[in-house]
Amino acid sequence: MRLLVTGATGKVGQAFIPAFLAEPRFADWDIVALCNRRTLSPQSRIGMVTGSVADRQVVAQALEGVTHVLHLAAVKETPDQAIDVALKGLYLLLDSFCRSPTRRQFMLLSGDCVVGHIFQEYPEPITEQSPRRAYRGVYALTKVLEETMIEQFGVQEGLNWTTLRAPWIMEKDDFRYAFELGDDQFGGPPWSSLIAPAELAALREQRCLPALRDKAGRYLKRSFIDIHDIVRAMLAALDNPVAFGELFNVAMDRPVDYGDLADRLEAEGHQQRCDIPTPFHSNWLDNSKARMLLGWRPEIDLTSLVERAWSYRRAADDPRIVWYPG
Repeated sequence: MRLLVTGATGKVGQAFIPAFLAEPRFADWDIVALCNRRTLSPQSRIGMVTGSVADRQVVAQALEGVTHVLHLAAVKETPDQAIDVALKGLYLLLDSFCRSPTRRQFMLLSGDCVVGHIFQEYPEPITEQSPRRAYRGVYALTKVLEETMIEQFGVQEGLNWTTLRAPWIMEKDDFRYAFELGDDQFGGPPWSSLIAPAELAALREQRCLPALRDKAGRYLKRSFIDIHDIVRAMLAALDNPVAFGELFNVAMDRPVDYGDLADRLEAEGHQQRCDIPTPFHSNWLDNSKARMLLGWRPEIDLTSLVERAWSYRRAADDPRIVWYPG
C-alpha cells in the first residue's frame, strides 16, 4: 500500500507521520509526502514530491501507485491562495485519483469552521447531519466546499471517501497560549476585538485569564481536540471499510466550559479569571458517530489538556509557529 500525505510538513502532518510509521498495521506501507514550501528530512519508507497541489503534473507524479490519500494541505485567510490550494488543488487530487487503478480511499481533514463553531448558533449538539453554516471568511467557505466536493466525487465516481471534522487542534502549550492576553496569544479572535484598549491593558498587567461568556451570558462552551487524539482518529479511519463514504466529528467528549477552566486554574494558583462578554454561541460537536463506528474515543480530557499545556516548556530549538496566516 502507498499513502499520499499532502500538508505533510504542517502541524498535523508532522504528528501523523511518526505515528503512522510506528503503527504495526501499516508496517508494509510506504508514504509519499507532497511538499511545497517546506520539506521533510530523508527517512526510510518516505518518498517526497515537491510542488504545488494546484499543479496537475505535480499531482500526477505524487499519485503514482498511490492507494490512499490523506489530504491535510490547507491555507486560512489568504484569498489569493485559497482557491488554488483548497479548491483547484483538491479537485485535481480527486479527479486524478479517481482515474487511478490503484485507488482505495481518499481521506480529508476538515474543521468545525464548516459549522461556524462559536460564530453560529445551534440549539442542539452538532452532529454530522447538522446543516453547514460557515462563519464569514474564505477559509470556512472553502472547507464547506471541500466537504461537498469530496462527497460528490463519491456520488459521481464511486470514490471511497472519508472526512474527519475536527475542532481547534491543540499541541504542546497551544491551549495555554489560547488564553494569553498579550502579543503571544495563540489563535483568535484577537482580544482587541472584544476588549476596549484601556481595559485590555489593565487585564494584561494583571495577567488575568479571559473567561469568555456567550451571547446568553453563560460561560462559553467550545470544542477542542488534542493532536494526539486526531492522529489516533485518522489511523482508525485509514483503510477501514466502515469509514468509507462517511463524515465523522472527532472532538473531545465534552466541549471546554470556560467557567470550569477558570475554576481549575484559579484553584491551582495559575491565574485569576476576568469575565469577558462576547457575541459568541456555545456549541457542542457531538463525536458519538466516531465512537460507535470507528471504536475511537479521545484520551485527552480537560484535565489532561490543562496539565499538558501549563507544564510544557519549550526548548530553544522549539519555537512557537503560526502555521497559517490570518
